[in-house]
This record gives sequence, C-alpha cells and structure tokens, in this order.
Amino acid sequence: MPATPRFEAVLFDCDGVLVDSEPITNGVLRDMLQEAGWTLTPAECMRLFIGKAVKDERALIEAHTGRPLTEEWMVQFRERRNLRLEREVRAIAGAPEAVERVHATYAGRIACASGADRFKVELQLARCGLDRFFQGRIFSGHEMPRSKPAPDVYLAAAKALGVDPRRCAVVEDTVPGASAGVAAGATVFGYSPPEAGHDAPAALRAVGAVQIFTDMRELPALLAG
Repeated sequence: MPATPRFEAVLFDCDGVLVDSEPITNGVLRDMLQEAGWTLTPAECMRLFIGKAVKDERALIEAHTGRPLTEEWMVQFRERRNLRLEREVRAIAGAPEAVERVHATYAGRIACASGADRFKVELQLARCGLDRFFQGRIFSGHEMPRSKPAPDVYLAAAKALGVDPRRCAVVEDTVPGASAGVAAGATVFGYSPPEAGHDAPAALRAVGAVQIFTDMRELPALLAG
C-alpha cells in the first residue's frame, strides 16, 4: 500500500527552481541599467535583484540612474527579456522529471507560484515543456496585493487548491521567496545548486527553509521524508 504523502500540495517557484532564467533576465536588466547610467557587475545585479520584482525596486533604480522608472522603460525591459527567454531559457536540470513524479504523487495538487508576471511564467513553462503540469494552477505575484517576500501568492495558490497552507510544501531558491513561503505557514525546501554560491544555503536556512538540496532530482524523495 503506497505511503501517505507528508503534505497535501506542493507549490513551486518558477525562476531558478523550474527554469534556468535568472541569468538571462538579470543580463537584460544589467544591460538596460548600464544604458541608463548605472553600471553593475553580473554578480552585483543578481545579488540586488534576484527573487524580486523589478517594479518593486523603483526607488533603488531611480536613485542610481537619476531617471524616473517609466512604464515605457518597463515595457522595453519586458520585451527584451521575453525575446531572450524565448530563444534561450531551459529547464533546470532534473526539474521535468521531479515535477512529473511530484505531480503523480500528489494527484495534480501542485501549483506554480511565481513573483514574475504571468506572461513570463507561462512563456517559460511552455518553452520548457512544463506547462502541462500546471494548467490552471499558475499564480503571479504581479496579480497579488503584495509581492514576495509577502506570502500573498502562496496563500492564493493554497486557497485555489483547497489546501491549508500549513499542509503545503514550498520549493524556493531565493531569500525573498523562501521568506514568502515561511510567512504563508508552509514548509520550505530550499533549492541551492553549487553555482548559487557558498553563502546561499545558510541564507535560506536563516529565513526558515527546513531542508536545503542541490539537485532537483532529489526533491521527490525529500518530500516523502
């Protein structure tokens, strides 16, 4: 007789957990910030903006560029970002296999709860062949009152699935995202591959991630305990 799952649902972040998009998006952002007068190294740009919505960092960007962050600038950013993602985005190694197994174990009670805009999330999942696992269960922080690290997007996903968020597992790779999962009352699993850096696991643990893992192929077994 199969074991009863530890959780009632599993909620996945998108960028950096399901799809390897963060270097692409941050590369476009870094280029555009440099064009506006703020020069950052790739590592600095990742440190400042990873896991955050660009629109929420308006004050920081305006302070360093001396220019208003206009809607036209944001439209151009999204257009340039989407073109590169369409050409270059790939699934995180092991993510398709892990998601397929988790989807089967939880009888489809999984969701993608991202801080990104819906168009970006749907584009990436489709490009990486993951959209079939999340049909009707994609949630965007842009459509919530507050973005991560607030818990709104995870609370919305749990409510839509009819599950108490305290009975959900959340899979995250950033401090803002892990903080959002913890604030929702979920159990957070922190994905931290070697390229995330030596400090990343400790940072995820510091905000409440209960388990750190380095390979997405490990996730189904970790969820099973």
